[in-house]
Amino acid sequence: MSLSDIVQRGWEAVGSGNFDALVSDYVDDMKFIMPGQTNVLSGRSSFRAALDGLGELLPPGFEINGLRHIEGNSEVVSIVEWKSEKIDASQLAVLFKFDGEKIHEERWFIDTEQWNNAF
Repeated sequence: MSLSDIVQRGWEAVGSGNFDALVSDYVDDMKFIMPGQTNVLSGRSSFRAALDGLGELLPPGFEINGLRHIEGNSEVVSIVEWKSEKIDASQLAVLFKFDGEKIHEERWFIDTEQWNNAF
């Protein structure tokens, strides 16, 4: 299985609300760096707990319209096309860094001003 396949499987798990399946592809001491790059969750259990409140972390009406992956050496970048009630169309990027076939870091890159205005 390619690293891109693992990332795609994760996006599908998020879409179906199967967060336990999602976190199974992460190492125990993983890091999740949120939009703005200043908030960091450390550890798979903290990440899993945060996923229960995912609906509150996303702008109202958040919807993914397109998704593509760029795979490099031990990393994958997802380009996410999205919209919400207040934003007609935008993109963000998510970097996934791997140790073998497990994700050890997920880092979101987004226009934080636009993201904040989407709420």
